[in-house]
Amino acid sequence: MLPVEPDADGVVGIYACGPTVYGRIHVGNARPYVVFSLLARLLVHEGYKVTFVANITDVNDKIYAAAQTAGVGSEELARDMIGAYIADTDRLGLGRPDFEPRASATIGEIIELIEGLIEGGHAYSVNGDVYFSVRRYPRYGEISHRKIDEMDQGEGVEGAERKRDPADFALWKAEKPGEDTAWDAPWGRGRPGWHIECSAMAEEILGLGFSIHGGGVDLIFPHHENEAAQTGAAHGAPLAKLWVHNGMVRLDQAKMSKSVGNIFLLHQALDAYGRDALIMYFCGGHYRQPIEFDDERLAEARARVERITEAARRLVPGPSSAWSAALRERFFDALADDFNTPAALAAVFEWVREANRSEPGSGDADLREMLGVLALDNLLEARVADAPAEVVELADARERARTARDYAEADRLREEIKAYGWEVRDGPDGPELLPAA
Repeated sequence: MLPVEPDADGVVGIYACGPTVYGRIHVGNARPYVVFSLLARLLVHEGYKVTFVANITDVNDKIYAAAQTAGVGSEELARDMIGAYIADTDRLGLGRPDFEPRASATIGEIIELIEGLIEGGHAYSVNGDVYFSVRRYPRYGEISHRKIDEMDQGEGVEGAERKRDPADFALWKAEKPGEDTAWDAPWGRGRPGWHIECSAMAEEILGLGFSIHGGGVDLIFPHHENEAAQTGAAHGAPLAKLWVHNGMVRLDQAKMSKSVGNIFLLHQALDAYGRDALIMYFCGGHYRQPIEFDDERLAEARARVERITEAARRLVPGPSSAWSAALRERFFDALADDFNTPAALAAVFEWVREANRSEPGSGDADLREMLGVLALDNLLEARVADAPAEVVELADARERARTARDYAEADRLREEIKAYGWEVRDGPDGPELLPAA
């Protein structure tokens, strides 16, 4: 298991940086949602109490720009895109995070945090802007391991003439002409910078020193570096104990990004490939590594889903066997080793192969437990959804008759199944129940 250290109250707090809602999310945005949802699910399975937080950034330069292009208000655009985000991620079937804070609802906490930084000499205001003094914080660079003089905050020329040092970054931005949403603050009317939003939202819900802060590897610098610095400077204590980053989803060998334009929207992917294939696809790559998004890999994921679904048709609820328990242990050992989902899936498919070689009607308790942690246990319900219970029972009885070499009884049961409008097809992976042609 990741070196997870619960908080003082015994809770594992997880904060995952969520989307900036200026458009519908793409498959790359969905990866951290899936990774940290499944990690939370595993920790609960292992007996931890978990509080999972995934924020929504609804105050940001990109939202203002997209709203102006669309000819709508920034609040309206953000509200519509939040609705789309929730609808799209609901289709992943992972449940919702325990908390989904919004930057716009955390303005008071953000202002209070900035005030503390100014009072402590770690930030300064200039003409309504507020900047963090990077060189005043000795530990700056501890997350990204970069040298200050080699860092680019990605803020372009905005505010360059007002910064005391080019490495400083914005905590608060003064209201500009054409911007339709702003808040009053002691240093002037405006809105928060991106980094201070997450520091405030995370601290408000999870407190200081919570267990895991997650997000994509592209957020290590400047976003997570700046979060860690702000909170450390303000409180003299770390924001999080452990920083965990997932790799990028790549399309055409490049990071999937709205700014680049090489994106596949999540709702389009769900329509094209289905929820189960997408979850299988995400689990098929180690969370730390980049993964390619293409038809070949999604087709492979879909085929793996079908293998489990086919195996489920010959399983019955039942207890563990020796080989099954061993594979279950291998599965959870893999997840305990830096959340290695590809190795865990290898144990799942070894279980399926062994079940196909074993006596028909193998018990499914261990497989159900393994798939449940990966949110794929719904695949075991396919036999119920695809065929009535009485037909499944007849098919299981037929397999028992075939195993006992009572072929006359097996043929009789086949005809009885056909009377219900179903047929049995025997294949290398076992029998399959299909509607009669």
